[in-house]
Amino acid sequence: MPEEEEQEKGRNAERREPVVEQIVERIVEPVVLSVVIPMFNEEEVLPALVSRLRPVLTGLGVPHEVVAVDDGSGDRTPELLAAFRLGWPELRVVALRRNSGHQAALTAGLDRARGAYVVSLDADLQDPPEKIPDMLALARAQGLDIVYGVRADRSSDSGFKRWSAGVYYRLMRRLAGPTVPAQAGDFRLLSRAAVDALKALPDQQRVYRLLVPWLGFPSGQVTYERAPRTAGRTKYPLGRMIRLAVDSVTGFSAAPLRIATWLGAGAFVVCLGLLVYTLTAFALGRTVPGWTSLFTGLVFIGAVQLICVGLLGEYVGRIYTAVQNRPTYFVRHDTATAEPGTAPAPAPAAAPAPASDPAPDEPRVPLPRA
Repeated sequence: MPEEEEQEKGRNAERREPVVEQIVERIVEPVVLSVVIPMFNEEEVLPALVSRLRPVLTGLGVPHEVVAVDDGSGDRTPELLAAFRLGWPELRVVALRRNSGHQAALTAGLDRARGAYVVSLDADLQDPPEKIPDMLALARAQGLDIVYGVRADRSSDSGFKRWSAGVYYRLMRRLAGPTVPAQAGDFRLLSRAAVDALKALPDQQRVYRLLVPWLGFPSGQVTYERAPRTAGRTKYPLGRMIRLAVDSVTGFSAAPLRIATWLGAGAFVVCLGLLVYTLTAFALGRTVPGWTSLFTGLVFIGAVQLICVGLLGEYVGRIYTAVQNRPTYFVRHDTATAEPGTAPAPAPAAAPAPASDPAPDEPRVPLPRA
């Protein structure tokens, strides 16, 4: 009996060894590609995103991970992400404790991505994940550190959206230099060297559309047609677009301060003209009918002063934020690290089915109930 027990233990150990080797191999295997996706209330588009992104990454045939950054979503986004992780081991969820904003969520993903190349992608599928293999191939073939996804066709956007985007990119190229590619958003590929350089920057309010070109690393472009949003609502309404433009201008140029100086000089010239007009009117004995010019001059000077104070306030606010040196985000949990004191969200019993038909070896399972 003891001999039979020993033989059975040996056979069990032999069966476990290949499994252990596979697990160790997966753990130590270096990640070639990381895809960072900031998410905020994206439950409607998540199934379509997974059904399009997963086959693309699987077809690359390289070790990869998908870093989904949940930016404090208030819908079923965390639950769906936990469900998809059951059948997709490459999916990694980084949950932030509160909504910190798109650029802060992107920063959290870049800080934690482990790949030799990192692609940032929005969840709305307006930027096609099918272009990721082209980006990776171009970066490897030409030794590039940055590959921009450039929108060659924005006909799916509204007329106002196209006009405002054109004004924004023209302004940024004037202020930050011609290295800023026109019509390039946050869909890009970065090498590990570029990611490490971004992580070393001390900027608090980051605008990656300008920070990445500022690095000056070798870059290329992949063009595509911008598609309509697949589902859900835009997370960049007019107010946030204006805020992004203000952060872009004040974070990368002192030109507004020079504008304030020129406005002050112009107001001084106008005041001199009004002084000459007043003296002339006094000499000609027509000093009473001067109320209109006086009122206009006061209003003009007051407006210029308010503009200048506002511009100065923007820069002082940025200095104040930099002096505070507060973190731009707080991580609640990361499914890849299992940090002490944090616990990932409980996973449902079944993963939701993607939008397209599943593969033959992947049975269709229903969406988890709310």
